[in-house]
Amino acid sequence: MKQGIRRLDLADEFYTSEGCFITEVSNSSDDTDTSIARARLEAGKTTRWHRLDGIAERYIILQGRGRVEIGALPPADVAVGDVVLIPPMCRQRITNTGPDDLIFLAICTPRFSDGAYQDINDNPDKF
Repeated sequence: MKQGIRRLDLADEFYTSEGCFITEVSNSSDDTDTSIARARLEAGKTTRWHRLDGIAERYIILQGRGRVEIGALPPADVAVGDVVLIPPMCRQRITNTGPDDLIFLAICTPRFSDGAYQDINDNPDKF
């Protein structure tokens, strides 16, 4: 990793096939240990069932309310300040249960890569 400061630029936000908006805060070959993305999920929306191969993920809820489903755990409500821990290959999805955008950081170790993403929406019982 090189020393430096990465600035959040919301103009870089893009929509994903997962069903949410992402702004990469830090995802660089200069720092392969970790990536950080800002995720935004509109009111009433749910992301697709998915899992990450070889990548652990943490959600830090910054704004709004949601309901997260991970692995075999029962669905759980989450709110500002909550941290959701998602091991590699663990099925996951999140629903925005509030009236405003649900915004959270997605911190991945090692850093996120498109090749690690596995959509399992048609077979969500895969753990």
